[in-house]
Amino acid sequence: MAEQAVDTGRTVTASGAGRRGAGRTGVPAATAPPAPAAFAGRRRELAALRSDIERAGLDTLSGRKGARSRVLLIAGRPGSGRSTLAAELARQLAGDYPDGVLRTWLSTADGRPVPTADVARDLLTRLGERVPAGADEDELTEALRTALADRRALLLLDDAAGPEQVEPLLPDAPDCLVLAVSAGPLTGITDVRPCTLGGLDTAAGVEILTRYAGPTRITVDPRTAEQVVQDCGGQPAALVLAGGWLAAHPKSSLSDLLRTLFLLPPGEEEAAPVPRPLARAFRLAYESLPPTAARILRLLSLAPAGLVDAHTASALAGCSVGDAEPTLRDLGARGLLRPVEPEVPVPGGPDPLAGLPAQYRVPNCLVPLLREQVRAHERPQEIQLSRARMLERTVRQLQSCRAMGEPAGSPARERISGLPRSLRFGSVPEAAAWLRSRRPALLDSARIAVADGELDTLDRRLMAALVRALLAHEAPEAAAPDLYGLHGLVLEVAERRGLAREKAAALLNLGDLDAEAGRAQNALARYRGALESARAVKDPVATGRALESLGGTYAELGDWQRAADWYGRALELRLSRGDAAEAARLHGRLGAVHTYAGRWAEALREWRAAHGAYRRADDAVGQARATGEIARVQEYAGRPEQALRTCFEALELARKAADGRLEAALQLRIADTFERLGDPAAARLHRGLGERLLADHPA
Repeated sequence: MAEQAVDTGRTVTASGAGRRGAGRTGVPAATAPPAPAAFAGRRRELAALRSDIERAGLDTLSGRKGARSRVLLIAGRPGSGRSTLAAELARQLAGDYPDGVLRTWLSTADGRPVPTADVARDLLTRLGERVPAGADEDELTEALRTALADRRALLLLDDAAGPEQVEPLLPDAPDCLVLAVSAGPLTGITDVRPCTLGGLDTAAGVEILTRYAGPTRITVDPRTAEQVVQDCGGQPAALVLAGGWLAAHPKSSLSDLLRTLFLLPPGEEEAAPVPRPLARAFRLAYESLPPTAARILRLLSLAPAGLVDAHTASALAGCSVGDAEPTLRDLGARGLLRPVEPEVPVPGGPDPLAGLPAQYRVPNCLVPLLREQVRAHERPQEIQLSRARMLERTVRQLQSCRAMGEPAGSPARERISGLPRSLRFGSVPEAAAWLRSRRPALLDSARIAVADGELDTLDRRLMAALVRALLAHEAPEAAAPDLYGLHGLVLEVAERRGLAREKAAALLNLGDLDAEAGRAQNALARYRGALESARAVKDPVATGRALESLGGTYAELGDWQRAADWYGRALELRLSRGDAAEAARLHGRLGAVHTYAGRWAEALREWRAAHGAYRRADDAVGQARATGEIARVQEYAGRPEQALRTCFEALELARKAADGRLEAALQLRIADTFERLGDPAAARLHRGLGERLLADHPA
């Protein structure tokens, strides 16, 4: 694709995977985006980069491969087409890397470096690897290197701020290739092959203008077209904006374009953080916009992750979705936005993204210029109001998305039926696809809102809605890494605002995720902090959960004495509140701990207490299970005959409760006991009964 190629967002593309065009809605011919075409220019650079792949590295000896992957660097200023060149090279090389092309951004739209841990987690997820929630940077980067060790993949690291971002991600795999994009050198990384970009040659620059303006105006005035390319310094981004101006002014000539550029009054482009030709071309494009469109464009620079759709634009600018959609299409046609290509749909199936608004990316090279316009034209109160509207709209979309994960006819579905049609989803796959495609922007929304600190009520609602939506549409294990980050943000806000109840909830959730990831000591620290916060506000529910979680974690560690102590405290709390069902369950937890510790008398006491509590609650299944556990302890204590009698009692209770699975388990346990008592015939009889029951009652 040409130097103005579409920025496809964070995607992983397997070799040979096709992509669908970005356009969804018809646009008048005068403002239609240029159709994708062959790559323009940079043929010398492409040839040099391909040659560098084959060239022997400094660590290659006697024809043997080096220990690490080859690293190619494309260096250039914003607007130089560095990302597009990298994408084109990756496209050409995709067939040589059967394990796919993975592209990720190392800087946010406003220039903030993305934490290395977040990048590694994102890449691991797209490789299909399990990512432990809350894993630190070293653990994640080591897991990434391990995952790539036996793969042949191309890793495209775009917009790197420096070598410290790139080096930890380099695979120890000579069959992989790393293609890095940066503004400067990657000093300190061994054997990097740099390709520094200047301006495009004149022919390639004219080709970009032709795609926007059409061939007629270029053919009748080729010399002026060449002059425009020279005045734009051969910078692809500047040429795209100049071409967009021509597309928006079909009756204007190339001379009109050149004259307008010359007539621009002196501005601040000399001090702008982008090349002067790009700054001037931006002023040309921006000042030709209608006032409403100009306001929408500059406010789009506030969009999280630089990703926008009609809802984002509508909320930021305070206009309708219907007004925002054509404005975004026109801005895309002028080169001021880049359409984001949707994910590849399932072959032969409906496209879940077809009913969603088209998504665009604000070009990173334009964000500093747009932010300057925001500072010049928007008051701080208006900026805050725009962000608040955007967060409120996002919360409502997340609530609608989450409700689609509920059964049809449920109260949640009924509630969203009253929302405007633009905020509702047509199907569960559409809601899930929206959540997946907007995930980077949604997570960035939460981070930005928390860092801002002025919209804590809204950002708390946003994080709660995002957590619920993730759990509604993703498996808990898949959602865990994102949930860990969100609970961490909730904790930050709770500590800042002195919200002890919310702090306790966040610490409990983080502790659960730490425990599931095997970080028991971290979990214990979280649970103790939650207990302290819950007690401070006399929250019995959070207090009970923290006590029980501490007991469960010590049980996982095999520290039976501490486990029994914390479970005992949790039991006392439940008994004091008259919560019989929870008390019965905790008697069982204590019975299990004492069983593991070999304290048979204590175990029997707790299981009998559990049985009594279940009987008082008229819970037949609970009675049967507790009786079965009593039999187990009796057998461990060396009383098999007594255990057999108790097991038959449990079997009768299970039959009354119509619990076939439990009845099957008890029959098999009776068979084992008969074998130990030397009665193989009875053992065979009961084993056969148990196996038939299991077949009749599959899990």
